[in-house]
Amino acid sequence: MLKKGTRLYSILTGTCPKCQQESMYSYKNPYPPSKTLKMNEKCSHCGTRYKIEPSFFYGAMYVSYGVGTAFAVAAFVISFLFIGTGLKTAFFAIMGTLIVFMPVIMRLSRNIWINFFIKYDPDAGKNTKDPKIS
Repeated sequence: MLKKGTRLYSILTGTCPKCQQESMYSYKNPYPPSKTLKMNEKCSHCGTRYKIEPSFFYGAMYVSYGVGTAFAVAAFVISFLFIGTGLKTAFFAIMGTLIVFMPVIMRLSRNIWINFFIKYDPDAGKNTKDPKIS
């Protein structure tokens, strides 16, 4: 089971990297193509803005390459080595896997990218009274 407060929890669940209280995405399901990357502007719990700067998530393309490669290698190992299909069938298994899991790969890449820059804070969003203001 994933432990709340870890980067892995935020990456795999798609929650706010700072408070991990709510999803970064407007829609939980990544498969409607027009809604795959629809994100909330900021976290309603802690106020963290997800788009740190314009074009922030362009960097997620580099992460996407690595994540896509991992999915492709997994598809190859499963189809060619475990099931014993030929290379041609393994190629089609890789292509099918990348097409079917493209929305998941895109979201996972964004989750990884934003977690490079924002750290978990267990006190984020708590209503603390500033002692200097009375």
